[in-house]
Amino acid sequence: MKKLTLPQLLILNAYWVGISFMWNSLHPIILPAVLLNFIPDAKKNTWLGMLTFAGLVIAMVVQPLAGALSDNWHSRWGRRRPLIVIGTIFDFAFLAILGAAGGLTWLFIGYIGLQFSSNLAHGPLQGLLPDRVPARQLGTASSLKTFMDMASLVIVSLLAGRLMDSSTRDATLILGVVLAILAISAAITIFGTKEEPSTPVHSEVGLPNASGATAGEPGSQLIDLRALSRETFRINFRENTAYWWLIAERALFLLGIYGIQSFAQYYLQDVLRVPDPPKQTGDLLAAITVGLVLFVVIGGWLTDRFGAKKVLYAATIITTIGMPLMLLARDMSTLTIFASIVGGGIGLFLTSNWALANALAPSDQAGKFLGLTNLATAGSGALARLEGPAIDALNNAAPGQWMGYTALFIFGAVCTFASLFLLSKIQTPKG
Repeated sequence: MKKLTLPQLLILNAYWVGISFMWNSLHPIILPAVLLNFIPDAKKNTWLGMLTFAGLVIAMVVQPLAGALSDNWHSRWGRRRPLIVIGTIFDFAFLAILGAAGGLTWLFIGYIGLQFSSNLAHGPLQGLLPDRVPARQLGTASSLKTFMDMASLVIVSLLAGRLMDSSTRDATLILGVVLAILAISAAITIFGTKEEPSTPVHSEVGLPNASGATAGEPGSQLIDLRALSRETFRINFRENTAYWWLIAERALFLLGIYGIQSFAQYYLQDVLRVPDPPKQTGDLLAAITVGLVLFVVIGGWLTDRFGAKKVLYAATIITTIGMPLMLLARDMSTLTIFASIVGGGIGLFLTSNWALANALAPSDQAGKFLGLTNLATAGSGALARLEGPAIDALNNAAPGQWMGYTALFIFGAVCTFASLFLLSKIQTPKG
């Protein structure tokens, strides 16, 4: 496979800017703020947790299905981009619904619908990287992907809280900005990436369509989704064993991270009692992400030089040390310093873990396998949201002591530390 230039790598990864901007504005800033217009304060962690749990369960299923579907997609425009286009078009519709939401019902429809459509595009998008990038550039390409994710996070962190009315919590303006950035970044990747006309990839067991044809036969574009689901989630742990350990390690690490990220705005509101929590949450995320971006760039070089697994060990230890330090913070300045340590560990983790996932995924089923990483990403995100009811219960059991938030940070540190055991099980490829 021919080596790609830096502009080609940037074009290939451009859509990640839009996806990162959208979800990093919705989950930590927009949804927690807007929900307070419709729910009682004492149950805010519960409502936020259950709403996002439902959405992330959908993401956990749809993303790998879409990736596997793109592995077998037959079109003159290639196998990945058609589904990316379809998903993106529906994103626009559901973002508009979110912007106009006047109650919990419309908020639910917009958010859940967006999880369907975004992950329909997300699964095939992940397959573009191993499709187009030679193995010797996967570390660098993964570093650029994560860098663009994080650069987007810095921008959205500074913008989202400021573009929301602090009194009415109206998210119309920031959602309009999200839609525009999503459209631009999608267009760059879709029109800038060249795919060869594709034919369906044969699997060990043919994927029959509704008329009984199998992949590769005439009329096989309409794949039976039930058969596709069985094939996508059919896991043989004796084959590609290292990949399944990687998914488990990623899930446990991210479970510790996502819990803290999910309820950060309410922590700042209740414990540190900051003015304008959405804005302060954005500023905190931006400060953390500046350091995170630096470690993402360094992480790509370190991964190519020393191997992904060694970098993952360092990333996990750094993150585990930083979490209990955050619990000791009593003001925004100290919290930002301690959180930056965690951010550095996350930056190293994201780059090295994604590079290892690309290296371990079978090339002829890259969309399916990289989509399955969302079992870890969305799965851990969904489980982390279930901490919401526990946080409310502990907080309400001893008002003013905020034991729920203390448990949140301790649990996060335990999860990241425990992921070291799973990491030790991963056998990396030779050469």
